[in-house]
Amino acid sequence: MASDFALEMLSAAALLLVFCIGVGLLVAAILFALDITQTRSAVRRNYPLIGRFRYLFEHLGTFFRQYFYAADREEMPFNREQRSWIYRAAKNLDNTASFGSTQDIHKPGTVLFANSAFPVLERDALPTTPLVIGPDTDNPYAPESIFNVSAMSFGAISKVAVEALSRGARLANCWLNTGEGGLSSYHLAGGCDIVFQIGTAKYGVRDASGQLSDARLRELADMPQVRMFELKLSQGAKAGKGGILPANKVTSEIAATRGILPGVASISPNRHEEIGSPGELLDLIGHIRAVSGKPVGIKAVFGEFGWFGSLLEEVKRRGAASAPDFITVDGGEGGSGAAPVSLMDFVGLPLGDSLPVVVDLLIATGLRDRIRVIASGKLVNPGDVAWALCAGADFIVSARGFMFALGCIQAMRCAENTCPTGITTHNPRLQKGLDPADKSVRVQHYVENLLHEVAQIAHSCGAREPRELSRAHALIIAEDGVPVPLEHFYARLAPVTGPQRLDAAQ
Repeated sequence: MASDFALEMLSAAALLLVFCIGVGLLVAAILFALDITQTRSAVRRNYPLIGRFRYLFEHLGTFFRQYFYAADREEMPFNREQRSWIYRAAKNLDNTASFGSTQDIHKPGTVLFANSAFPVLERDALPTTPLVIGPDTDNPYAPESIFNVSAMSFGAISKVAVEALSRGARLANCWLNTGEGGLSSYHLAGGCDIVFQIGTAKYGVRDASGQLSDARLRELADMPQVRMFELKLSQGAKAGKGGILPANKVTSEIAATRGILPGVASISPNRHEEIGSPGELLDLIGHIRAVSGKPVGIKAVFGEFGWFGSLLEEVKRRGAASAPDFITVDGGEGGSGAAPVSLMDFVGLPLGDSLPVVVDLLIATGLRDRIRVIASGKLVNPGDVAWALCAGADFIVSARGFMFALGCIQAMRCAENTCPTGITTHNPRLQKGLDPADKSVRVQHYVENLLHEVAQIAHSCGAREPRELSRAHALIIAEDGVPVPLEHFYARLAPVTGPQRLDAAQ
């Protein structure tokens, strides 16, 4: 009996194997016929069936390079060493290392900090000095943290990611920028301070015709959590182009938050229609500030500085009270948002070339103390943040750093709604992998550990707290391999001139 049963099972298995082989051969024959007759791909036409493996290997190559072939510090946009530091900091694990640095300290552009012969003792260290933003407004804001969450829209990232960031920001006492996608219940869930970003499409603060709504602006300003408004002119990922949210990511909930139709791609204009000159920009800033009673600033990527020089001249003419309360200087290195590669790769100055110039222009016009400077652009590790403080920033914001803290693995599928970690997808099955309660604690640890190490850098340089860092505390490796103090290196940077006004009627 047993032997008969075994023979029957073997016969069934053999038949199944023959069937599978037959189906496989049939599918292969069909694909072979399709490839050899099609005219769209020369590779598949010349090498039918086999040529299809090219696309598979090309796709898998991205992941194999990341995990097996790329060295710790050579991958882009963020290398393994950068990501590993964030992962460990977010998990509150020890981030000490042994046997020396793997960083090439002779590489041009490398920033080194000038340690003091007499570093600050722990007993002499000071807490970070608070800075007030918008002191002349009805509701000035004095943030507790130097390091904060940069703009990421609900839509670009998932509801669970937004909620985790909101909870984590509250635990870390830092602010959360909404991005241009409007304010959702998930932003408010954690009780953190909110910076409401007004993009070119006015999502979340627009009327039925798509124009800025004063009534909606007052509703937002009445919320205690909403501390400031940021008027976005441009962003690092796509300077000169508005936000892009594919139709498959515009759910009913996201559409309601933005005030648009569900299932339709959300494409923002490439600029605010009512702003065509520095004067008109100041007019809109003044209007938002008058209606809201809260600090109002701008966010911009710099390519040329003519418009900014004209803006500062107009502020001097009208009076310092007309100035934006802050400016977020974004680097053209590309950010968390989806963008055309041509813009991401070639448009906009890197933060290292724009931040020092903006700070110097503010100093030259006597407006440095009036306008707070926020730095944004691939600032994810302690050295990055310490450099920005040396260059002249008052605050630092990061988007992708916090994405890594949430568990991002740099799969670079943000725009495809297939994010494997649940951060940038609206697929409920994939979102289940991201627990807001757990990830909020990682956000807290990331902020706290980063600020702790920034303070360590400051103390080693003889500064009692991070805001005492200046350009005298750092050097940069020049093209000839010689370290040059930042104060001398940045003195050679001259503003890139260009058109100062765009006629809105054109």
